[in-house]
Amino acid sequence: MHIPVLLKEVIEGLNPKEGQNYIDCTLGEGGHSLEILKKILPSGKLLGIDFDSRNISLSKELFNNSGIKEDNYTLVNDNFKNLNEIVEQNKFENISGILFDLGLNSYFLDESKRGFSFRFDEFLDMRFDPKTSLTAHDIVNKFPRTELENILLDLGEETFYKQIAAEIIKTRKNQEIKTTYDLNEIIYKSTPRWYKHRKIHPSTKTFMALRIYVNQELENLKTAIESACDIVSCHGRIAIISFHSLEDRIVKTYFKELVDKKEFKHINKKVIVPKWSEIKQNKRSRSAKLRIIEKLI
Repeated sequence: MHIPVLLKEVIEGLNPKEGQNYIDCTLGEGGHSLEILKKILPSGKLLGIDFDSRNISLSKELFNNSGIKEDNYTLVNDNFKNLNEIVEQNKFENISGILFDLGLNSYFLDESKRGFSFRFDEFLDMRFDPKTSLTAHDIVNKFPRTELENILLDLGEETFYKQIAAEIIKTRKNQEIKTTYDLNEIIYKSTPRWYKHRKIHPSTKTFMALRIYVNQELENLKTAIESACDIVSCHGRIAIISFHSLEDRIVKTYFKELVDKKEFKHINKKVIVPKWSEIKQNKRSRSAKLRIIEKLI
């Protein structure tokens, strides 16, 4: 079962009230949205967005089983980068709050069989949306060395980016790099022994970098945040949970610019992180960071 991260803190920070309208840009399995709906019923409405049709179905089932009427929510299978168009198409107005939970749903790691995790031997796909064309397999087998280095350094902050890129080039001259285990083996060959005995798996940063590139995660996030800040109503709030430094840097920097312009104010001046009790219950929450701002104009 998927456990929504920082649930109590998100609800307190967004402060939803009866009759208000909210957008959950990363619906997932509906955990955050269900709690928001409980606060805004009976007349409030929620717009939920997710690029994965499976999550749309799971959330609808959750809401219906919880007694939520379909008049109170609209679920859209789309990428949050299209937030402006989605809001316009659904005539969704008077928005009191918008939520982004940027965590990778455990389904993709554990069950999707799309090569997101180095724990399973799977084809190197890494697409959230199978309708898009570029895969991680394409990157490791076709991209030039310099571009591979840039991806691993810029998106994975990988210390041994040069060595890993060189080993990828060397390997693919003789054989196709097809699966997660093929890539794992390359990373193990490319990194020193001490690197393999840390808490973080040696493949973590490379896999993250490829996933971010394949799905254009940072570009889509920037577009979506700009849209959210534009469409949220005066005194409406935007809450974003990020999980790695690249995402958090984008959120922190953009929020600071808006606050400096006096267009928004911080709800939490210090970033909110999970309590130890939550981390014990859900280890994947340990790197979560929550930032919230409120529109002033």
